[in-house]
Amino acid sequence: MLTVNGLNHYYGGSHTLRDVALEISTGSCTALLGRNGVGKSTLLKCLMGVLNVRAGSIVFNGQDVTHLAPHARARLGIAYVPQGREIFPRLTVEENLLTGFASQKQGNSRDIPGDIFEMFPVLKEMRGRRGGDLSGGQQQQLAIARALLTKPKLLILDEPTEGIQPSIIKDIERVIRRLTERRDMAILLVEQYFDFAKALADQFLIMSRGEIVKRGQGQEIESEEVRRYLAV
Repeated sequence: MLTVNGLNHYYGGSHTLRDVALEISTGSCTALLGRNGVGKSTLLKCLMGVLNVRAGSIVFNGQDVTHLAPHARARLGIAYVPQGREIFPRLTVEENLLTGFASQKQGNSRDIPGDIFEMFPVLKEMRGRRGGDLSGGQQQQLAIARALLTKPKLLILDEPTEGIQPSIIKDIERVIRRLTERRDMAILLVEQYFDFAKALADQFLIMSRGEIVKRGQGQEIESEEVRRYLAV
């Protein structure tokens, strides 16, 4: 579904991504792990087209998207839930959800599918409430639900458990597991909460200083070598 080769990015004179290469398959959940500041969020923004790359290629579902704008990537099936969620605080929950249709071509139904409210029942209860009035965990659920309305083939999640109460973390874990079991999309997950990533990941990538320094299958994620890269 996604193939990245030789990806390089710079912030000014700082070389933030160094020859990053990775592959992600449909039906998989890939955890991207590493300490703060190693380039994880930068990589996700490059994949979505929010940041430009200096060199390398991004191929999504057989198409080179390296230089496509974010909205064009969204129309192809890449959905991105950024760190901080970035919902519209003055719009209602329902209005926020309806913006998820913006990446689709005109003529599609604007009805919110029932399975969205099945996965996130709290949003159905609060569909008339403004997004800014929700708790952090509820806003995260709203951001993920909005992304799912784009009908993605690749769902990119940046720190979905950051600052969220444990009960809602469990709800989000349940949703991601359900999406993975459908086997019709790939999920790329950046996460600091190790147990959350461990429970969901089929494979993992470890970043350090802008490079992928280790990769492996889900059951290998608890190795001492992996933990050493994640230790503060």
